[in-house]
Amino acid sequence: LLVGVVIGKTFGTSGTGTITKGSANFVLFLICAYVAAFAWSWGPLGWLVPSEIFPLEVRSAGQCINVAVNLLFTFVIAQVFLSMLCHLKFGLFFFFAGWVLLMTIFIFFFLPETKNVPIEEMELIWRKHWFWGKIIPQEDDRAQSKPKPAQS
Repeated sequence: LLVGVVIGKTFGTSGTGTITKGSANFVLFLICAYVAAFAWSWGPLGWLVPSEIFPLEVRSAGQCINVAVNLLFTFVIAQVFLSMLCHLKFGLFFFFAGWVLLMTIFIFFFLPETKNVPIEEMELIWRKHWFWGKIIPQEDDRAQSKPKPAQS
């Protein structure tokens, strides 16, 4: 947000102007602080959370999908960032701040705490969750849906 404010005050919606050395250093500091904070908070979550939440039976497939989606969106963001910066100007930083807010709300409401939960019990955590418990079938539902072996 602060990067957007500084750039917005300096360049406005026209995108023209000059930035003082002090303001440029401040923007550089803010971007470095953002990168450090991201590396300490949100950055590892895309790799850490999927490794903790998938059951052992599907963990490797889940991680494959996670890596593919992560790389796909990294590529898309890298391709569109400069074009978006030219069109949205300082608003681009507010755009990404909005996404961080949405991600934080999503994580708060939809991602259960996994601290000190063994991997084998993760399925129970999902079943007890207020939202995901409605989607994940219960054990007795699974047993009913499995085909019974033919008796000879």
